[in-house]
Amino acid sequence: MLDKIISVFEKFGFDPLETPTLEYAETLRGKYGEEEKLIYQFTSLGGDELALKYDQTVPLARVIAQYGPNGSQKIILPFKRYQLQSAFRGENTQKGRYREFLQCDVDIVGSLSQVADTEILALAYEVYQSLGLEVILKVNDRSLLQDIEPKYLSSIDKLNKIGKDGVLNELGNKGLSTDEATRLLTKINSIKPSEHLQTISNYFNELGYPKEILEFDPTLVRGLNYYTGLIFEVVLKSNLISSSLGGGGRYDNLIGMFANLAVPAVGFSVGLDRTIEALEEAGQINVPSTQVTVLVTIFSKDLAQESANTASLLRAKNINTDLWLDLETKLDKQLKYADQKGIPYAVIIGPEEAENKQFTLKDLIKQTQEKVSLEELVNKLGP
Repeated sequence: MLDKIISVFEKFGFDPLETPTLEYAETLRGKYGEEEKLIYQFTSLGGDELALKYDQTVPLARVIAQYGPNGSQKIILPFKRYQLQSAFRGENTQKGRYREFLQCDVDIVGSLSQVADTEILALAYEVYQSLGLEVILKVNDRSLLQDIEPKYLSSIDKLNKIGKDGVLNELGNKGLSTDEATRLLTKINSIKPSEHLQTISNYFNELGYPKEILEFDPTLVRGLNYYTGLIFEVVLKSNLISSSLGGGGRYDNLIGMFANLAVPAVGFSVGLDRTIEALEEAGQINVPSTQVTVLVTIFSKDLAQESANTASLLRAKNINTDLWLDLETKLDKQLKYADQKGIPYAVIIGPEEAENKQFTLKDLIKQTQEKVSLEELVNKLGP
């Protein structure tokens, strides 16, 4: 799955980058709005205020400030990078939401062009096409919401999760009367696409992507405060109100917080855990319980060396091989172990097999067995 994602990233001209797991806490503070409470922060024994990275975007902004045009100028703009690393959030864990998770990000830094926005949307669509998932990209323009207080926007963003009544209730808890909350929700629902979004949509269609893939959603907010323009989320075409499989947008002011220089940027992140779950539910991936192909059993203490030699020979042929480790375990217990582990084959080398330079190969899935030579054994088990 990761190979497919990376292949799309690289097809679009992105190069890999890695950043440290730890950042100074001040680097992350003040960048995420209400979500900042989820950052893991602590003081080191040396007295440094540190934090585990919350996402890949803010660390990227720090890197651009340090090594970009206002820094040591080791990074040339525009810069297109992808990043696959863990991020950490103090979440209330639930399906598809964990405290440590792998983020797969792409970003274009240094371009204000609508072509850059379109590239990110096209790349996002092609990632899910490569994985075999039919998706819709819900889009909005954060600038259309700039006159609305952020604390209200975070509630509007939950519309698909908690419904209209849930949103109105949350807005009420934040100080709005029922009438005020209703008017605000009506106002947002009546917003029309910006000229910027229409231009991006036209570019997207002219590149040959289906017109219906982009769907304008005025209630789409995305909770992070650093977004400034295009924002989008990826959802399953078969379930438009499902949790997003990924998302992103334009953040033209974030890097300037570090660099004292306006550096525009736009990016996208694959929600890896939710994407895996969607693929599993669609029956498109079947994760094996083990990567082991065969268990080489030990028939007896006297024949243990024969089994060890056979395991070495199979491994030399790039066959994933497990060797039983105890010299006196009964054979049926060894076979039960292999079956429980999901290992599809077992090799038995008893006195007769050792004398005739043969092997008994048991297919634990089909419940069959046969005697084979070493060459036949390698051919049957080999990749």
